[in-house]
Amino acid sequence: MLNARRSFLSASLSSILFSISGFAVAQTASDEQATQGAQGDIETLVVSASKQLSSIRTATTNISVLSEAQLKAIAPVHINESLKRIPGVWISRGNGQEHLTAIRSPVLTGAGSCGAFFMAEDGISLRAPGFCNANQLFGVNSEQAGGIEVLRGPQSTLYGANALHGVLNVLTPDVFSLPNLQWQVDVGGHEYMSGQFVLSQANEEHGFAVYGNVTDDGGYKDDSGFEQQKLNVLHQYRADTLSIKNHVSFTNLNQETAGFIQGFEAYEDHDLRRANPNPEAYRDSQSVRAYSRIRWQPSDDRFWQLTPYFRYNQMEFLMHFVPWQPVENNGHRSYGVQGLYQQQWRDVVVSVGTEVDWTEGWLKEEQANGFAPHLPQGVHYDYEVDALNYALFADVNWQITPKLKATLGTRFDKMDYDYTTLVPAGSACAPEVTNCRFTRPASQKPTFNDWSYKLGMNYQLFDNHAVYSQFSQGFRPPQATELFRLQAGQDIANLDSEEMKAYEVGLRGQVSGWFYDVTWFDMNKENYIFQDTNRQNIDNGETDHEGIEIATRFQFDNGLYIGASGVFADHEYANDIQISRAGSIKGNEIDTAPDKIANIQLGWREDEHFWELEWTKMGEYYLNPENTASYEGHELLNFRTGWQLNEQWHMAFRLINLLDEEYAERADFGFGNYRYFVGEPRSLYFSIRYQQ
Repeated sequence: MLNARRSFLSASLSSILFSISGFAVAQTASDEQATQGAQGDIETLVVSASKQLSSIRTATTNISVLSEAQLKAIAPVHINESLKRIPGVWISRGNGQEHLTAIRSPVLTGAGSCGAFFMAEDGISLRAPGFCNANQLFGVNSEQAGGIEVLRGPQSTLYGANALHGVLNVLTPDVFSLPNLQWQVDVGGHEYMSGQFVLSQANEEHGFAVYGNVTDDGGYKDDSGFEQQKLNVLHQYRADTLSIKNHVSFTNLNQETAGFIQGFEAYEDHDLRRANPNPEAYRDSQSVRAYSRIRWQPSDDRFWQLTPYFRYNQMEFLMHFVPWQPVENNGHRSYGVQGLYQQQWRDVVVSVGTEVDWTEGWLKEEQANGFAPHLPQGVHYDYEVDALNYALFADVNWQITPKLKATLGTRFDKMDYDYTTLVPAGSACAPEVTNCRFTRPASQKPTFNDWSYKLGMNYQLFDNHAVYSQFSQGFRPPQATELFRLQAGQDIANLDSEEMKAYEVGLRGQVSGWFYDVTWFDMNKENYIFQDTNRQNIDNGETDHEGIEIATRFQFDNGLYIGASGVFADHEYANDIQISRAGSIKGNEIDTAPDKIANIQLGWREDEHFWELEWTKMGEYYLNPENTASYEGHELLNFRTGWQLNEQWHMAFRLINLLDEEYAERADFGFGNYRYFVGEPRSLYFSIRYQQ
């Protein structure tokens, strides 16, 4: 059923290339360029591939971009509506604004699995190294971003800890390109209302802007919904040799959470679809981030860049996904700085840099009512963690010939934890209970040292067509929750950093109105951290990941376009690990790893007038390591249209789930039951925007 082997990948490559057409993964940021489709796409400037502006045409690795114009047209209620257009990416929506992430991977779950992805705003991690959160993307204003860039696969030489499976970088807008005044109101099904605003003022040297949004969603399911507020303040200064960008962001989320519904294909039951088994569940989250990026360029061949930053995160939520339902309160505050120096000597560009991140973190888990002797009432965990992460890196780009470019990068990271338990170490249960679920390790100071490296190449076959390849090695250190939130009598977690070795070969280019980008990848992960059948955190797992990612777009002269992105992948357990009581799982598909994901758009655009029909496909996937339970997948249609009424006013409609498909946003199998987050039925949204 789901046993797509490597032979399938190689045998299907030619048919895949012909069956998927047209998504401009690097559509340019301005509306004027957006009407041109693929024209200029290969020259789009990106920052994530090298931490500096560079052209996609010369990149030695994959990179995908969603432009500001695309984000405005999509007008997402949840970030997964945007990122499903990036090949190899699945942001699996939970309820409200919750989500889990897959980038060249299965949807990863578990205490520290979120540490496999580097989620950033302007290159600064949304969370401190070692303190990831599975839902961290709701803490960034992606709705009003200047763009989103995604790198798939290990990128640790530039981004360090957590850039194991990929990097997702949300870009703040350029203040000099913002309108002086803009506001927008959106209304839709389930009492959804959202308002956005932009206020800005700029001259040749200085620019200042305040922008943000407020959202109130009544929720499709009973006793659910969320209120969300996001505010950003931007200041920019530019002169001949000096530029400065200052940014402060605030976010707040108050969510009434609906839990899984249970039962095989329960999402097709009209009575259960709206049911909320956990009406008491909630999630409250706040964040503050600030940075100042100072760049001094005394000559064309060199520059210095310094970025001090601050972050604060606080979250409280009911753990509705476990039957005993404790409350968790976690957070951290960080201070850090990034430094970069770049020098060019003829055809060689050398970048060296350093990063330091100091964090104070905390976590408390408390259960109001007793559930069982081994799941007791009271405090399960209460600890503080100070962490210091510092790194040195170097990156060399050499234009060997006019057609051949090579890159070489390396990085050293050191992570020091200083953990203190605020409750007695040992079992959280009464002395007579021998099988207590919760174990508090004694105070300790573990340290992790990691190297990462990459070697990449880009060869220009002929005008606007290039082959690129990269070998890279990435890592992620164990997260604080994997080290200090132990269970079932484990008093210390002897964990090493997860490591990934990856190869990729790609072909990208454009001819007239056609843009394409095809990437083959093969990755092997070692020291995979998981919880075994005895509920111990161990690190002897190994997994394999191989697939083909495709993005392409064809732009016709009359404004019509067709575009698509897709991934065909195989994610397997590569060794026998004690994650199942049913015997060997070596060679099995990893659970929640679809064999295919695709997105196709057919549309027309002329300036600010557009319409678009979007088809998305989620392939079949297993729900457990034994590969005995599965979800059949689904297909959805969405329609969007908008038009400029006059110079100031713009109106748009979008119809989501056009055919009213009954489906699951995410399927799961836990505690012996099929469990589903239900996909919402057909919903109509309307927006009106004013700008001057």
